[in-house]
Order: sequence, then C-alpha cells, then structure tokens
Amino acid sequence: MLQELSIQNFAIISALDVSFGEGMTVLTGETGAGKSIIIDAVGLLVGGRGSTDYIRQGASKCVLEGQFSVVSDSPLVALLNDLAVDFEDDTVIISREISKSGKNACRVNGRLINTTTLRDIGSYLVDIHGQNEHQELMHAETHLGLLDQYGQQQIKALKSRYEAAYARYRETLAKVRNKQKHEKEFAQRIDMLQFQCEEIEAAELKVGEEAQLMEERHRLNNFQKIADGLTNSYEALTGGEVSSLDQIGFAMNELIEIEGIDSEYLEVSEAVKSSYYQLQEAVSGVSRMIDTLEMDETRIDEVEFRLDTIRQLKRKYGESEEQILAYFADISSELMESIEGENQSEKLETKLSEQEKTVKGLADELTILRSEIAKDLEAAIVKQLKELYMEKTVFEVKIEKELSFNETGQDKVEFFITTNPGEPLKPLVKVVSGGELSRIMLALKTIFSQTYGVTSIVFDEVDTGVSGRVAQAIANKIHQVAERSQVLCITHLPQVAAAADTQYFIEKQVKNKRTETFLKRLSEEERVLEVARMLSGDAITPLTKEHARELLALARRN
Repeated sequence: MLQELSIQNFAIISALDVSFGEGMTVLTGETGAGKSIIIDAVGLLVGGRGSTDYIRQGASKCVLEGQFSVVSDSPLVALLNDLAVDFEDDTVIISREISKSGKNACRVNGRLINTTTLRDIGSYLVDIHGQNEHQELMHAETHLGLLDQYGQQQIKALKSRYEAAYARYRETLAKVRNKQKHEKEFAQRIDMLQFQCEEIEAAELKVGEEAQLMEERHRLNNFQKIADGLTNSYEALTGGEVSSLDQIGFAMNELIEIEGIDSEYLEVSEAVKSSYYQLQEAVSGVSRMIDTLEMDETRIDEVEFRLDTIRQLKRKYGESEEQILAYFADISSELMESIEGENQSEKLETKLSEQEKTVKGLADELTILRSEIAKDLEAAIVKQLKELYMEKTVFEVKIEKELSFNETGQDKVEFFITTNPGEPLKPLVKVVSGGELSRIMLALKTIFSQTYGVTSIVFDEVDTGVSGRVAQAIANKIHQVAERSQVLCITHLPQVAAAADTQYFIEKQVKNKRTETFLKRLSEEERVLEVARMLSGDAITPLTKEHARELLALARRN
C-alpha cells in the first residue's frame, strides 16, 4: 500500500507531500489541474520511463519518493532479499531522481538500483490503469495472460511444469539445429583433424630428436676430418720404434724406483703414473673408434630427410617437439569428442522427439485446463457486467490450437463479445465502445483484484464515457476492488467521488507568476461542495448540494 508520496519539481508541481490510507481514495479537480501528473509521478516511481521533460522549468532535477507498506509474505520480500535490499518493519521506501543531464538515480531502501530492477519491484507495488492502459483489452495477444491470471491458482503448477519441459526442449532443439546448420563445416573439421593426427602420429616424433639429428649430421659432414684426426693421433701416440706411450712408460718405471726415497718424488711419480694410464685408455678408445669408423653414404640423406620432416611439423603445429606433441594431444581429444558427438546425433534427435512428446502432452493439458478456466471466467464476467447494466452481453473466451509451441503452450486466446441480443459474437477488440470497454475492464479488475498480489491499484479516468446509473455501478465496482486492495482513482464522475473513503481536491494556482499544482484533503463538508460542483459545474445551488449529500450518504450505506 502506498502510504506517503513526495514530489519535488515535477512538471507544474514544485513541492507536494501527501498521505494515502487504505480503501478507496479519489483525486478530483478541474480539467488540467494536474491530477494525471500525480499518477505519472507514481508511475515513474515504480519504474516508468523517465524523461528530462518532467523536470519543472528552472529546476536542475526532479525528485520523487514513496513509502509503501508490504505484507511479510509478499513475493516482493523474496525479491528484495535476492537483491540484498534491507527490508525492515514491512516498509519499502523508493526514491527516484531525474536530472537535467539525463542522470537517473533510483534507490530502494537506500540501495542504488537500475530502472529495470525498479520496474520489477514496482510490479509488486502498483498496478496503474488509465484510459490508455486499459487498452490492453484491445490487444488480443494480452488475453491469454489475463485468462491465466484469472486461473493462476489452478494453472500455476502445470504452467511451471510446461515451462521447464519447454525450456529443455528448446535447448535440445537448438543443439540439433546448430548441428544441422554447421554439418558441412563439422565434417570438414573432422577431416582436417584426422589428417593432422595421422601426419603427426606417422612421424613418431620424440622430444630431443632434432638436436640429436643435428649432432649426427655434423659428424657425418666432418667424417674425413674425424678419420684423419683419430689416425694421426693414434700414430703420434703409438708409432715409431719407441712410441710416445712407451717413452712415458719408461719414465714412469724410473720414477717408481725412487718414489720411496722422498715424498716429493712420490708425488711426481704418481702424476706420471696417472697420465700413463689415462693415455693408455685414450689410445684404446681411439683404436676402437678407428675400428668402428665407417662412412654410410645413405645416412646423411636419411638425416636430412628426417630433419626436413621435423621442420615441416614445426611450421604447421608448433615451434618445438613439445608444442607439436601437445597440439597432437589436444586435437586427438577433440577428434575423439567430435566422433563421439557424431555418434550421439541419433541419440540427440531421439531425445528431441521424446521431449517434443512431453511438451505436446503438457500443452494439451494446458488447453484442457484453460478451457475449464475460460468457462468460469465467462460466467464471472457476465455476472459482473450484469451489475454494470450490460445484462444482455454475451462474453466468450475462444481458445484455438496453434501449429507450433511457444513459452505459454500451444493456445491462442481471444475474447469475443456481443452487447446486443441477436448479434453474432465478434472479437472484443472490434466491437466495444469506450464506455463499454471501461465497464468490461472494470469487471475484469473486480475479478482479478483477488489475485493481483499488488498493494495498490490506480484508476486514471477509466470511467470516461459513462453516466447515470452506469456511473453509479462503476463507483460501486471500484469500491468493491478497494475492499481487497488500496485504490487510487482520478475521476470526473460525482458518483465515483462520492463512493470514496477519502477525497483529495487538486487545483492549479499562479504564485509569483508561476503555475503550481496543490493538493488538499477534503473534509466532509468540503466533499459535499466538490461533489456538488461535479454535478452541476460552478453554479452550486442548495438543490445540488442536497443531491451531493444524498450521493455521499448513499455511498456510505453501500
């Protein structure tokens, strides 16, 4: 329920603070006094589209604030918790600032939020219906939502099951269509992966192989130099009548004879002895190398071919053996998954078919249940319309099956009506007049007010185009809605004004050469004068005042 509303520098309102209570509150006043501006402010406060045009001339920004009371079990409480908005004492305070620069600052209980979130929160707080808003009835695409809203207690669980099943079906359908769409590219990708895997696998690449091959190539390219070096060194060490090695051996033996005389001789003897044995091993090594030395004329070609193969792999797949092998691991995994995915295609299509059957079954259940709800709604609407002096009206909810599924099922719903006996049913959007549309809308609101869940319902001149006993019936209906939800109503009808629990008078005044809108709560006697003005205009007579008192008294008795 909207408890407090504060408006600053909004259109022709410089500053306005007003309190609202439970039940039905009407706002009355001369045309152009600013009644609808107040409703516009409420609309902006709960997420309506903002504009710098709303800012009062000469001001830098407009500021709107509202305090709402919310019952603790309202779905709004869960939303506020999800948004981490502090919520205490069942109170929600919303503020919105629109500045000349276009900056839009929205806060809920002090927490800064965006307008989308504000709109979500506002949907639980205020339901605004004006001369334009009730045109939702004139759009057939809204009728399904209205039907489901009426029967939400019966249909909610089934709709949730359908929506979950439909979401799963859509997800699988998207996968199937995506695969079909990219089937050619998918096949080409598999072919490429297979080629690359085969090429790398056939190469049998090993980490460090390139370095080893380059060393081998270096040796092969220097074969003659190596052979000469080994032969010459062997000859130098072992050739001649007395070889170099033998000479060192003779020196070693001579030193062995004297090494026991002094430690200094022993040290020299040990050094020569070590050198002799090392040279002996070296000569044996050189001899073995000479024995095994063989020039393979074809090996150099093999090495060059292998190095070229590795260079080709590096050019395509990585800068090193490690990178090439890592790439091989990745594409092998992708190839396996792709092949498995290809094998899963049939399973995916089978899954889609099964999900489609499930969705179709739930959609059929929705159709059956909606048909039952439609009968109840038809009877309820007809009953309400009789009380609004449209007793000859025939109202029908037509449900047709569409070929494809959507988020709501497979149903197309449209309201049909005839207000004249003997005339065929025609789409509601084509046959009703403004006054009739107001009454049909009000009949729906009277029914739906039990299931709205919002704290406040606003009617902005929805009683246009009616008078007399119909106006009185509309007044009674609006008051009936106010028994379940707070109602704020702008009206030009004295019958509606008289039915209110609280009445505010809105007027324009010129102060300091500026037009301003002012709001005043009327006392009982002031209400008599205002209702009398609404009955007869400026010429208020004792008779019109008496008529006004009678209307107010009649409203209290009802």
